[in-house]
Amino acid sequence: MDTLRSALQPLTTNLPTPIRNLGISLIGETCYQTLLLDIDLTNQACLKLAVSKGLGIAIIAASSIVKIPQILKLLSSKSASGISFLSYLLETSAYLIGLAYNVRQGFPFSTFGETGLIMAQNVVIAVLVLNYSGKATGGAVFVAGLAAAAYALFSPNVVDMPTLGYFQAGAGVLGVASKLPQILAVWREGGTGQLSAFAVFNYLLGSLSRIFTTLQEVDDKLILYGFVAGFILNAVLAAQMAYYWNAPEKKSVKGSGKAKVALPASTAGSSTATPKGKSPTTRRRG
Repeated sequence: MDTLRSALQPLTTNLPTPIRNLGISLIGETCYQTLLLDIDLTNQACLKLAVSKGLGIAIIAASSIVKIPQILKLLSSKSASGISFLSYLLETSAYLIGLAYNVRQGFPFSTFGETGLIMAQNVVIAVLVLNYSGKATGGAVFVAGLAAAAYALFSPNVVDMPTLGYFQAGAGVLGVASKLPQILAVWREGGTGQLSAFAVFNYLLGSLSRIFTTLQEVDDKLILYGFVAGFILNAVLAAQMAYYWNAPEKKSVKGSGKAKVALPASTAGSSTATPKGKSPTTRRRG
């Protein structure tokens, strides 16, 4: 440890001022001094805080692109097969409430920053799903409804903090419920359709990481229980993705069924030809 400390201290003690200020703003003056200036990695509290901040920033960075593959998949296929609009409606509603709650509570941005980014991508996906389902006008109604809800939730004069706390408790239920339509859609389709594996597995890792960051930085059971429940259902969805990874399309099964039905038709055709061949023998003579 002494060798490592002597090698790193000349670097950590001469960091540029912007980087130093950023580090202090993230982990505080005390932990900055302990971890970066003193190079003391035995302080468990500061070490956990630093790991939590690092995970939080990584989640926020990943969330900026987590739904992009899903959006591109929808645009390229022009199909909403295997994707539940209800799932995105519920999840977006839960994220909007959670974003307002975290902002108004003044929680660290690193513990919820991905919420707004994912919510924006969800809106795009939901509008595309409606459009490719022949309900383009529903997209405008959906966006207008979200805008009105956002105004109300972020305005203390419209929704006070105790009421928003009840909404946050409901948002946890919404977040859990949002996964159920998607899980049922995959089960019903017998495949994942246009669902993006990148988004599913990133959600799984992100929700697991959020359990850790919430335990370290946010003393709020409502948020913690929401992430725990979300992780469980994300695990179910990820298991479905793995199970149906090489599942054949349903169309091929239907096609083979039609081919089998064609066989009795030819038999029926041949049976109707027989009376025609025998018809001369039944003519009345005389």
